[in-house]
Amino acid sequence: MEIINFSEQNSIINQYMAEIRDKSYQKNRLLFRNNVMRIGEFEAFEISKRLQYVTKEIETPLGKSKVNVPVDKIVLATIFRAGLPFHNGFLNIFDHAGNAFVSAYREYKDEEHHEVGIHVEYLATPNIDGKTLIIADPMLATGGSMELGYKAILTKGTPRHVHVACVCAAPEGIDHIRKTFPDSTTTIWCAAIDEGLNEHQYIVPGFGDAGDLCYGEKI
Repeated sequence: MEIINFSEQNSIINQYMAEIRDKSYQKNRLLFRNNVMRIGEFEAFEISKRLQYVTKEIETPLGKSKVNVPVDKIVLATIFRAGLPFHNGFLNIFDHAGNAFVSAYREYKDEEHHEVGIHVEYLATPNIDGKTLIIADPMLATGGSMELGYKAILTKGTPRHVHVACVCAAPEGIDHIRKTFPDSTTTIWCAAIDEGLNEHQYIVPGFGDAGDLCYGEKI
């Protein structure tokens, strides 16, 4: 299983990460959402380099041109609600893709908020059999919601390849994906891989609750 960590190289994505991590900058929800979306666009562009291409002849007003175009049938999947801006970034690049949506939420099992349960309530997806599946979720913390979302989507077919895309990941989440996703047909893409999880299962240093930062606090 290949893991791409963009923080190990110099690119504009580091500027976007610096801004969404900044506790003063991230108070502006519009700017925060825009940066999450731009990271999605960046990762989508990089994933596009891994697709299969064929040569197609295009007729222009002045002649004909041969262009290599992707032939993969892509399905973009995300998990409500934090994943929506990230998903939109991918959709800006893969504008002909199908779309899948999963509703999953965290629920603490104990009063100390140490044990976390993940629940899936809703699924809307096209058939994914033989297609390229991109699961875009900004936070890969424990990996539990990613796994449950993936298993829910698998009820609609088996993808040819799975790209797990996130903004920020914890090593624990990556280890969980290694154990629960097919090794030979899965690639993990991260803007950054952080130190780990705290006692409440949040990524440290991370940048906070992505859903709240995008759309406001929930009750």
